[in-house]
Amino acid sequence: MKPQAYAQPATPSGTAPSRHRVIVVGTGFSGLCMGVKLREAGEEDFVLLERASEVGGTWRDNTYPGCGCDVQSHLYSFSFAPNPNWSRMYAPQAEIFAYLKDVARRFDLMRHIHFNANLVGARYDEARRLWVVQAEDGRVFEGEVLVSGMGGLSNPMVPDLPGLARFKGPVFHSATWQHGVDLRGLRVAVVGSGASAIQFVPAIAPLVDRLDYYQRTPPWVVPKDDRPLTERERADFSAHPWRQRLQRIKLYWMLEARFLAFKYKPEWMKLVAKVGKHRIAKAIRDPEVRAKVTPDYTPGCKRLLISNDYYPALARTNVHVITDGIREVTETGVVTRDGTLRDVDALIFGTGFKVSDPIPPGVVFGRGGADLADVWRNGPEAYMGITVAGFPNFFMLMGPNTGLGHNSMVFMIESQAHYIVEALKAMRERRLRTLEVRPQAQARFVDEVQQQLQRTVWQSGCKSWYLTAQGRNISLWPGFTFAYRLKTRRFNLKPYLSEPA
Repeated sequence: MKPQAYAQPATPSGTAPSRHRVIVVGTGFSGLCMGVKLREAGEEDFVLLERASEVGGTWRDNTYPGCGCDVQSHLYSFSFAPNPNWSRMYAPQAEIFAYLKDVARRFDLMRHIHFNANLVGARYDEARRLWVVQAEDGRVFEGEVLVSGMGGLSNPMVPDLPGLARFKGPVFHSATWQHGVDLRGLRVAVVGSGASAIQFVPAIAPLVDRLDYYQRTPPWVVPKDDRPLTERERADFSAHPWRQRLQRIKLYWMLEARFLAFKYKPEWMKLVAKVGKHRIAKAIRDPEVRAKVTPDYTPGCKRLLISNDYYPALARTNVHVITDGIREVTETGVVTRDGTLRDVDALIFGTGFKVSDPIPPGVVFGRGGADLADVWRNGPEAYMGITVAGFPNFFMLMGPNTGLGHNSMVFMIESQAHYIVEALKAMRERRLRTLEVRPQAQARFVDEVQQQLQRTVWQSGCKSWYLTAQGRNISLWPGFTFAYRLKTRRFNLKPYLSEPA
C-alpha cells in the first residue's frame, strides 16, 4: 500500500470503474474470512483486492528461516475450515500459506479476487454515497461498503538509523527476506529482538561466521510445547472431525485461561518469570550474557514469546549480544554509542511492523475529505475495533484494540466478520444506504476499553509495540475473547447514524 496525494481517480483508457456492493482489501486471514462469510450470507457482489499476485497476507510475505506460528495449528485456523493434516502442533509458515491458498480455492473466492491491486487511495464520495477505491495500476473500484482486511503485520518497520544508506552489504527486513543472499560464513548484524528474530536467529546462527545481535529490550521467552503430529493422529482427525473440534475447544480454553494472569491474577506472572530465569540460567553459562538477556519487567508487559532454541542460540560462541544503542551505520558496519565499530557483511532487521500505523497518511478519506491518519493522529480508535465515526460504511478487521496477547487472532477475526455481515443484513432489511457509528458511542467504547486496560499487566510500565509514544494501548483487547464474541454476536443499530436507500 503506497500513499499518494489523492486526486479524483482516472481509469485506464476505455475502461469504467468496477462497481460492487462490497470491496474488501487484503487476502490474508482477515480478507479471506470476510469473503467466506459474505458468500455464506448469500452476498456475491463483492471483490477482494490483493496487492500481491497470491493470497496469504503476512504468511505469504514472511518466508524467513524458522518462520512459523506461535499459536497451535488447530486453533490458528478457521473454525469452518479445519485442517486434519497439520504436520506439527505449531505449523511452519509454508503450511499456513498453503492452507490459506486452499481456503481461497475451496470456498470459491478466487473469482472474486483482483491480484496486483495495490491500494493507493480510498475516498468516500458523499454525493453518490459510494467508496471510490484506486489501485496503483490505475484500476478503479466503486462500492457501497469498504472493508479493510489490512492487518497490523503488513508493513515492516525499519528504524531510521543514521548512515544506513551508506552500508555496502545486503540490508533487509525479516518480512522481505533475501533468499538469494548466502549467509554462510558471513559476519551478520541482526537488529531487533521480537517474535521474528527469536525464530530466525537460531536458524542462521549455525551458518554464519559471527552474529552480532543488537538487542534493546530482552523478551520473556517461555517453552514451546511443539512436536510433530503422528500419521495416526492425522488419520484420526480426518476420519473423526469431532475429535479435532474437541482438540480445538481444549486448546481454546487452555489459552483463554491465561488471560486471568494478564488481568486478574498478575501474581501468576511471578511463576512465568521464575521459569524464564531458570531456562536462561540452564542455557547460558556466561553471567554477562545471562544478565543482558534477563528482562527487568513483568512477564506479559511486552509480548510473551515461545521458543525452545532461542537461548541455546544466544549461548553460541559466534553469537554476541550487544545492548549498547546504535549510533550509526557506516559503509562496513555498525557503530554503537560507545564508539565501537563492528564490521559486518550483512544487516538484517527483526524490528517488527508498523502496528500503530496500519493505514498510512493519504490513503483512506471519509466525510469532508478527512484523512483517517489525521483523525487517528493521537492513536487509532474505532467502535468495537470495527467502525470509525466520520467514515460511513467503512469496516475494519483486526482494528484498534482487538489484538490479543493470549489467544488466537483467528477467533477475533471470525467474530468481526460475523458482525460486519450482520450489519450488512440490517442495511438490506431496513433499506439503509449508509451506517456510521455515532461519535459519542465510539468515545464511550474507547473510554471503557482504556479503563479496562489500566488493570492489565500490559500497562505495568514497560515500552512495547502495544503502546503509543504517549503510553496509550491501542492494540489489545482488555478482556476475554468470548466476551468480545458476545458483544459482536448481534448487530445493534442504536450506536449508528443511518441514511435510507
